[in-house]
Amino acid sequence: MAAIEVADLTKEYGDVRGVDSLSFAVEEGEIFGFLGPNGAGKTTTIRTLLGFQSPTAGTATVLGADARDEAALVEAKRRIGYLPASPAFDGTATGREILDLHASIKGDERSAELLDLFDPPVDRPVREYSTGNEQKLGIVQAFMHDPDLVVLDEPTSGLDPLMQRRFEEFVRAERDRGVTVFFSSHVLGEVRRVCDRVGVLRDGRLVTTERVADLLGRSGKVVRVRAAEALTAANFDFAGAHDVDVHGSDGDAVAEASLTYTGDVNALLERLARFDLVDLAVEEAPLEDVFMRFYGEGVDGSGTGTDGESARPAAASTGGGGSDV
Repeated sequence: MAAIEVADLTKEYGDVRGVDSLSFAVEEGEIFGFLGPNGAGKTTTIRTLLGFQSPTAGTATVLGADARDEAALVEAKRRIGYLPASPAFDGTATGREILDLHASIKGDERSAELLDLFDPPVDRPVREYSTGNEQKLGIVQAFMHDPDLVVLDEPTSGLDPLMQRRFEEFVRAERDRGVTVFFSSHVLGEVRRVCDRVGVLRDGRLVTTERVADLLGRSGKVVRVRAAEALTAANFDFAGAHDVDVHGSDGDAVAEASLTYTGDVNALLERLARFDLVDLAVEEAPLEDVFMRFYGEGVDGSGTGTDGESARPAAASTGGGGSDV
């Protein structure tokens, strides 16, 4: 059963279309990454799913509740945790007072455990918090009532590297407990480490939805070749070889070449066996390279066109949910 189902979801702000005909599903018990640059429409999607704004067209259900049905969504939200991109807590209140308020509204099964793990300074006023401490308080409030679904919008913003890894380990453990996580991010490394599947968003449209491993596999391998003989670009003129860069000539002891390869690795090895190799490295393409295939200059919404990024004005934030459209 899907925890989130979206069909042809569109949200417009006057003449600006924040998201356009989105359709995807998030299955129960998975970490679904919602990947895209700032301004792609991630926060607009989240705010529409949670009923903070109405869709212009299309439908969405969250834990079986129609996002347009306020009463049904209120009931569903008892089982949902939410961390907005920019938590906006009362600066005059202490962290403990804020957690007590949330506990009175939605319950508190896990705050003691979460405070031990993330350790925000709950006895100090929030106005004295660093960005990282405010984010840690937000993480505690999102998970404290032991929700079935957690919606996270840029959740590691402001966290130091050690705390980021602790949070990633925690989220994976929550997935193993059966919790569904909707994980919006533009940080490619954490998406790769945490998510099971990913939806890639560009200019308000969904470019692809697939498993992270499949996305990386489709992007190919990075190949680096060192040979004790001259190499030329013509040596790599075969199917699957892209972005070939050759260094070295007849006068060099060792020639080097690098390329991206999207074919069968066994076929590649057969091709390279004819050379007097000094070294060979075949590595998974960095997720940043995959990202650029969708977002780099010359890529349209289908990933194969020629137009570049279009300028899109950001919609004003309506409180606690960030500002990208």
